[in-house]
Amino acid sequence: MKTLNRRQAINRIIGISSVAAGSALVANPVIAAVTSSSGDWKLEVGTRLAYTKLDPMAVAKRAYETSNGCMYQVFDGIIKSLAESNSPDADKFAQVPTAMAHYGYAGMLGEGTVCGNINAAGMLANLLSINGEPANAFLSQTMRFYETEMLPLQTPEFISGIGADMAETLDQVGKPTAANSILCHSSISLWASENGKSFSEKGMRCKQLSASVVYELIVMLNKAFDGETVNDHPVSDVVASCQSCHTAESTFAPSVKTNMSCDTCHGGH
Repeated sequence: MKTLNRRQAINRIIGISSVAAGSALVANPVIAAVTSSSGDWKLEVGTRLAYTKLDPMAVAKRAYETSNGCMYQVFDGIIKSLAESNSPDADKFAQVPTAMAHYGYAGMLGEGTVCGNINAAGMLANLLSINGEPANAFLSQTMRFYETEMLPLQTPEFISGIGADMAETLDQVGKPTAANSILCHSSISLWASENGKSFSEKGMRCKQLSASVVYELIVMLNKAFDGETVNDHPVSDVVASCQSCHTAESTFAPSVKTNMSCDTCHGGH
């Protein structure tokens, strides 16, 4: 017996409905917004796809084993895991072109600016919904985690979980460091200085850093999916103090709109 796959079945249904309803279905803006002229789903500005719980360690391991730079590791690892999940949008996740995330390596095409881990977290937060709610807040929390935590994670459980070797990790990665910034430049420079290494030796360190970011992001998304209020990585006391005067609306103090670490570049006053 010949069977139809999901896409063929949907197209068959649309075709049958079109015959019954004349041109009304073709003109339906809801259908037009989510399908291409061939009837396939396509990503549009404002689209949100439903997150479902994933295994943090399994996705972190997947990211660690992926190449092509940190942004691609994070974005591709999570999107492909959701494509294989029980999300109602799994088939749509499977159609997201993750190759577009490749540009984020080494701070965007090697420029040392915003780290690809953060870039990927932003793309994911903009795309995901959690129980119908936008996931935007998780970009800020991922940024704060990246700025302040000693990374990459280096517990025996984590190293084993992603399939890495502790002896090789200690040799090639050395001591974890806090980036104090969301910039690739700051993150790698501080790590290299602390461990007596060069930028060219960052390979294992950056792969494990991406796995660490994936792990923490999935942990937070899972909590939110379970209905918890998640504020695991709020702005620091220094940033909160600065924001009390330097607001987006202030006129008596320089107007500022950011949650990034202030004292990485600016002194107090």
